[in-house]
Amino acid sequence: MPDVKHFDPDAVLEQVERLFWQRGAASTGIAEVVAATGLSRSSLYATFGGKQQLYVRALRRYVERRSQPVFQALAGDGRGLEAVEGFFGRLIEDRCSGEHARWGCMVSNAHAGGEGGDPEVRDVLDQHQRRLRTAMRAALESASLRPGLDLDAAAEMLALLAYGVNLRSRAGADAADLRRGVSAALDMLRNHEEQR
Repeated sequence: MPDVKHFDPDAVLEQVERLFWQRGAASTGIAEVVAATGLSRSSLYATFGGKQQLYVRALRRYVERRSQPVFQALAGDGRGLEAVEGFFGRLIEDRCSGEHARWGCMVSNAHAGGEGGDPEVRDVLDQHQRRLRTAMRAALESASLRPGLDLDAAAEMLALLAYGVNLRSRAGADAADLRRGVSAALDMLRNHEEQR
């Protein structure tokens, strides 16, 4: 007779995602995962594999459910720099206040931690970077930018800025300081001639 699961694997994965997002993989032991989920180690291992496999699944879930919808909305927005400003405004708001304040971004946290050494994690991080950069470039394509601007380089800069906002917010940076930094970066991209 097959073993019947008496729990929802996706609900458990959501709990684990939140735990790894808030604390990081290196700082989270399997005992904490057991305590957070209420499952035994054997149930966790039988369903998800070891801690590393569980972390990779949680990271993928984070990207699919939290990052990807935001990237798609940014890429399809069509308002140019106004869309990019909105992206950063929401990012700073989410990172500095509310339920997930000071957690940073699970992907940025993985970049900063030791998790990126794992090939599966590195693949998720690299895909995230490409998707973020692609979304930024799509937004810039409909913007009024300074003449001669390299869109690929500008999109890369904005992606790096997003990772920086995530890391600085986790470290306790003031939201107003983050907004000023973002405004300065975006101002360098604008076509000021058209505003005269």
